[in-house]
Amino acid sequence: MRSLEFHFDFRSPYSYLALTRLPLLDAEIDYRPFDVLDVMGKVGNVPTSVTCQAKRRYLQQDLRRWAMHYQVPIAPNPGMANMDTRAMLHAMLAARRKGLAATAASALFKAVWASQVPIASEGDIASILEGAGIDGAALGDLGSAEAAAELAAVNAEAAERGIFGAPTFFVGEQQFFGNDRLEFVAAALEAQP
Repeated sequence: MRSLEFHFDFRSPYSYLALTRLPLLDAEIDYRPFDVLDVMGKVGNVPTSVTCQAKRRYLQQDLRRWAMHYQVPIAPNPGMANMDTRAMLHAMLAARRKGLAATAASALFKAVWASQVPIASEGDIASILEGAGIDGAALGDLGSAEAAAELAAVNAEAAERGIFGAPTFFVGEQQFFGNDRLEFVAAALEAQP
């Protein structure tokens, strides 16, 4: 079966939008969470969507357009400023090890970009995952040194591979950046033997 790496961060609305399209691709998806701000810092990329007011206003319009185009909800969680991103990424890495990546990614992205459920603590994250049928306790201590070390290693690998933002996709060695590149991703998948 064709395979695709999906590199993402829950802070990225375009990663959420891309996630909603992945089922349309005839491919096995390898979910690869990473801390986008850490990786951007490592590679010298500046998050202009944070630093530029005009770009931030434009992106709000653009996100609504993409959501309408994909016919999916987009309503940023009002608790996003207090979101425990590290714990979410740690939970995602643990779910990935247990073969539950697709379910965990879907539940966590919906919590961040299409709901108002609490997302500020490890307990909140465990509740979200339990609502999706994943035993949050089985994922281990989301604040552990081991979880932090695993995320640090993932971030270092992402930077080394040339990732500079989210979402990023790999089909073999071909790299694609952005939700708007899914058409190219699909073509690359079609070309896989």
